[in-house]
Amino acid sequence: MKAQNLKQFGLSLAVGGALLLGVSGEVNAQRNNRGRDQKQAQETKQEGKSDVQEQRKSQQEQWRQAQTQQRPAQPQQRQVQQAQQEQNRQQRQSQQEQWRQQQQQRVQQVQQQNTARQQQQRQVQQQQEAQRQEQQVRQSTQRRQIQDQQRTQQENVWRQQQQQRQIQEAQQTQAETNRTRQQQSRQTWDRSSNQQRAGQNQRYTRQQQQQLQQQRLQQYNSQWQNWQYQRQARERQLQQQNRSNYLRYQQNYWNRLQQDRLRLQQARFYDNYVNDYQYNRGGNYYYTSQYGAQQIQNAINYGYEEGFRAGQADRSDGWGFNYENSYGYQDASYGYDSYYVGLDEYNYYFREGFQRGYEDGYNGRYQYGSYNNGKYQILGAVLQTIFSLVR
Repeated sequence: MKAQNLKQFGLSLAVGGALLLGVSGEVNAQRNNRGRDQKQAQETKQEGKSDVQEQRKSQQEQWRQAQTQQRPAQPQQRQVQQAQQEQNRQQRQSQQEQWRQQQQQRVQQVQQQNTARQQQQRQVQQQQEAQRQEQQVRQSTQRRQIQDQQRTQQENVWRQQQQQRQIQEAQQTQAETNRTRQQQSRQTWDRSSNQQRAGQNQRYTRQQQQQLQQQRLQQYNSQWQNWQYQRQARERQLQQQNRSNYLRYQQNYWNRLQQDRLRLQQARFYDNYVNDYQYNRGGNYYYTSQYGAQQIQNAINYGYEEGFRAGQADRSDGWGFNYENSYGYQDASYGYDSYYVGLDEYNYYFREGFQRGYEDGYNGRYQYGSYNNGKYQILGAVLQTIFSLVR
């Protein structure tokens, strides 16, 4: 065991010695290599220094040659440089001049723009002032027009009130006249009724007929004058009410009435007529001649025709149903001849026909009459219910 251990120890020593020798050898080799490298580097530096010195010498020599070559050309270069400098200076001056001109142009443009803007503002202010003055003038004109219109309206209202007052006065006068005439007609009617009740088969001589005709004509003329007085007032009232169609009807009725007066002046009567016809009105019996009976029938037909026209006119004007306010109904004398029937009797039957004609005309129908050959005529059956005549 000891021998083996000794052998192993010896081997390890040998190995370790070998390793130490190897390591020391490498270290020496590295040291030798480093020394050689340093020598080479020093030699390279020295060689580089010599090269640099040579380059510097060659550059200095080149510079000297260049200076030698450049010395004769320096005056020309200075002239060129001075020329260039002068040219540059002139260019700078021209540029500065251009810049100053541009600045002046800009200033002028700004001034022109300001001037134009001020002019525009002045124009706008002038236009606004002109518009304001025009508006004031327009407003004052409108105020004057409104005041004139109000004044005109007030004058129209006052004028209408005056006209209405006149119409009311005329109506009151007419009402008083009507009341007076009604009293007179009632007295006349009572006398004539008594005469007619007792006048069956009574004969009238020419002298008696003339006396009766004069009395009746006087009553008719009195009514005519009264209607003449009211005619213009009624026409003004219809114009104020915008009843153009009824105004036209009233004017046409007045024209027909004037023509009828000419017929009345030329009318002839028959001598010695006899009251041999009997009819009933209001529960009483009355007597008349065949001429009187014909005139009563004519009154009914004339009344129906005039009533139909009046009803049509009121309906066309959009006016309310009112036959009693119609001019034809209040007058009720168209077709009268003053010979065979009293005016009151004629008025009564004319209005009977007028009322029925007005209803047909206003309602646009033919309940009580018909239209033939351009004339409105009451139906025979209706005529019998109004005026039943027995001989």
